[in-house]
Amino acid sequence: MLVILPLWEAEMGGSLEVRIYLVVGLIEFSVGKFRYFELNRPFPEEAILHDISSNVTFLIFQIHSQYQNTTVSFSPTLLSNASETGTASGLVFILRPEQSTCTWYLGTSGVEPVQNMAILLSYSERDPIPGGCNLEFDLDIDPNIYLEYNFFETTIKFAPANLGYARGVDPPPCDAGMDQDSRWRLQYDVYQYFLPENDLTEEMLLKHLQRMVSVPQVKANALKVVTLTANDKTSVSFSSLPGQGVIYNVIVWDPFLNTSAAYVPAHTYACSFEAGEGSCASLGRVSSKVFFTLFALLGFFICFFGHRFWKTELFFIGFIIMGFFFYILITRLTPIKYDVRLILTAVAGSVGGMFLVAVWWRFGILSICMLCVGLVLGFLISSVTFFTPLGNLKIFHDDGVFWVTFSCIAILIPVVFMGCLRILNILTCGVIGSYSVVLAVGSYLSTSLSYITLNVLKRALNKDFHRAFTNVPFQTNDFIILAVWGMLAVSGITLQIRRERGRPFFPPHPYKLWKQERERRVTNILDPSYHIPPLRERLYGQLTQIKELFQKEQPAGERTPLLL
Repeated sequence: MLVILPLWEAEMGGSLEVRIYLVVGLIEFSVGKFRYFELNRPFPEEAILHDISSNVTFLIFQIHSQYQNTTVSFSPTLLSNASETGTASGLVFILRPEQSTCTWYLGTSGVEPVQNMAILLSYSERDPIPGGCNLEFDLDIDPNIYLEYNFFETTIKFAPANLGYARGVDPPPCDAGMDQDSRWRLQYDVYQYFLPENDLTEEMLLKHLQRMVSVPQVKANALKVVTLTANDKTSVSFSSLPGQGVIYNVIVWDPFLNTSAAYVPAHTYACSFEAGEGSCASLGRVSSKVFFTLFALLGFFICFFGHRFWKTELFFIGFIIMGFFFYILITRLTPIKYDVRLILTAVAGSVGGMFLVAVWWRFGILSICMLCVGLVLGFLISSVTFFTPLGNLKIFHDDGVFWVTFSCIAILIPVVFMGCLRILNILTCGVIGSYSVVLAVGSYLSTSLSYITLNVLKRALNKDFHRAFTNVPFQTNDFIILAVWGMLAVSGITLQIRRERGRPFFPPHPYKLWKQERERRVTNILDPSYHIPPLRERLYGQLTQIKELFQKEQPAGERTPLLL
């Protein structure tokens, strides 16, 4: 029995959509037209294309779904070298002479129905063939982009392309030579496209995938990250952005003929749609929200009152320095869980903050304290520098060059402001304190600004992160949060500069004040505090009173009434 199901068709690059009905079991496609349909039964369903033009030498079919796997195959029987399974699967059809019809098969092994979008693209004999020199993956000609991700990085891999050729002609050899008449002249442009932030819907993904399938659309809408030559490894790494939809594609270009072809785009959210820990629906951990919320409350106070409350600011700075290095240390050396690491980091940071306060109280060396303050501001400024496109330069993919440059920028800040320490301190209070609010917002909402420091932390934690490109989206949420950050920083700096005008630059040495006060009490007999017993005697007296509370009252004389 045949079942009639609705099917959607949309012209590529156009806005017109026409709703048609097709018979399940045979789906007809047209070149360059997107098809939306649902696969809801086991393999196979047959797909067919009629009236192929004679100037077309090969076709690329691709099918996309959000997170459920679908299979496309040359035959009803699944063979590893004749089928592809995934959320973004494609096949290359090399056409024979006089061939005008092409068939293939679609299906899914999942229990739930899968919503799909598919399209066929045609190419001529002058166009390079994506994946035409595949030696790594199962398909003989593999136009697919294979994607892997973890918390730190997302890596895409693809097979090298081959030169185009006419119908009925043997393909050019892949490794016969390295001259300009071979596939070694081909170049690969890697593109990246960001979906709207905080939108994990299937409709949004399939809509934006339409902008990443053909060469003109990819060039018009996506960001070109890097260009690879045939001598480079066909693998590129990017910084993972959990919860942020990203689409990747590769365009192979023949500079001799000035022709191009697009691979099958791949997408990821760097998280799982399956229920469980780390799923896309529950990315923000409760421990992170609590930690960064408390951190932001302290940072907000420092932003407006840090210079006045000098010891509180020193605690804040010491907390940041000790917490940052301690988190790196325990993450690299121990396998303990994230929540435990965060608690230990909070404890270690508190110890570091109290230690810096104690150093100031006892020794009163302003230069050491201001060096710590300046280095924290320098760290953030250096992080912002490498957050820009400057951080993706090839020279900074070398860890040695990166860390030396990063450290020099961080050290430069306290050196530049050495002659105006109060200004340095107020700037640090305003900028660092307000950025703590940004980090707190990032634990609740997706924002790219949190990656300013997170990318540096990732690089310190993962030895392979140096090869990753650290592009991030900058959309409406990010502009709003950036404006809030700037407003808080400017307000805090302005308020503190106006309030501290005419006041001493920094408070006096606490230990000296305490010592002078103690000597004054010892020598001034008119001071009431002069007659206060020493601390040891006062403690002994308190202990004696406590002991008396637990002693039984002793009988005093005869307890019976006297006889008259």
